[in-house]
Amino acid sequence: MKAILIDDEKPALQHLERLLTKDGRLEISGKYTSARLGLQHLQQDKADVVFLDIGMPEMNGLEAAEHIAALNRGIQIVYITAYTEYAIEAFELNAVDYLLKPVTTQRLSKTLERLDSREKQPRAAEEPSADIRSLSILCFKRLEFLDSCEPGRKLQWRTSKAQEVFALLLHHRGQWLLKDTIVDLVWPAFPPEKAVTNLHTTVYHIRKLLKIWGLNVLVEFSQERYRLTYEEVSFDVEDFMRGWRGTPVQNDEEWVNRERVLALYRGDYLGEHLYDWAEPRRKELQTAYLQMALRSAEYELNTARPSHSLSRLLSLQAVDPYSEDICRLILRSYADLGDFIGFRKHYENYKALLYSELGIHPDSVMDSWVQRVL
Repeated sequence: MKAILIDDEKPALQHLERLLTKDGRLEISGKYTSARLGLQHLQQDKADVVFLDIGMPEMNGLEAAEHIAALNRGIQIVYITAYTEYAIEAFELNAVDYLLKPVTTQRLSKTLERLDSREKQPRAAEEPSADIRSLSILCFKRLEFLDSCEPGRKLQWRTSKAQEVFALLLHHRGQWLLKDTIVDLVWPAFPPEKAVTNLHTTVYHIRKLLKIWGLNVLVEFSQERYRLTYEEVSFDVEDFMRGWRGTPVQNDEEWVNRERVLALYRGDYLGEHLYDWAEPRRKELQTAYLQMALRSAEYELNTARPSHSLSRLLSLQAVDPYSEDICRLILRSYADLGDFIGFRKHYENYKALLYSELGIHPDSVMDSWVQRVL
């Protein structure tokens, strides 16, 4: 196996080179005092292993590892650090191994044995996915993954920030997001260097989790930017917008088809997570849902199904309590059912809500219509 060594401290670099040369199991094809020089080497020549110092100026080892993975995910990384806390972090990043400075012959030998063992392991063939298995990502109400073969399986995010970074990348699916943009949105109060370190650690955990779940979802990195792409995975927001219709319903078949689409809306977009950056999209999807649901309620009233429409409209009013359109159709449902006590009570409650919360009265045209009905 070919290896390159990257460490900004020349004495440490030379010490590691001597130990590896004496052992003889690896061929050293390059050694560099900066991550950028090491990356230039990897762009032009093959390497199987990179020994990478974590605490370097300009570009630290965790950030450099992201660039290495973008070049070739098959390259194995052994982190080197003088600090125990970074060693633990490197180990959690699923690196092949980590070495604490000063590196000893005995400890390095264990690392080389681990590398040798991994190299000899046969590559596991990818299991063909069963035809009946379907994987879904849900964002209405809360972020969830669903596996049709294991419906009770739950996704265990390592941290809430890992969940938020994934949600943010999914929110901008297919679009490149600058690393600094992600850091500003997710870790606004952190010092820049610490925030970037957290980001790299978080991305590693996300990738590991996606692999465990067997999702064909990639978190890609290029030119200081990240993006999320996926295949063979359904996404409830995309399915909802693909089936969304804002025009009046024409027949029962169309009404049934729309019911399937409306059922995808389990609650507001990422509503339980309270991400500020998701608010504009949340309002946009809520408006789309209300408009489509109102068209279905109108169809139910026009086809003599006032009890169906009333049940639907009362749930819609919980989402948008000030909507005159929703209130008008609720009153029409009560009237068609012959429940004029319910009609009067609902209108009085609506008037009281408008006045107490907004300091306004219902539209005069609507008020006149209500008085005529009563």
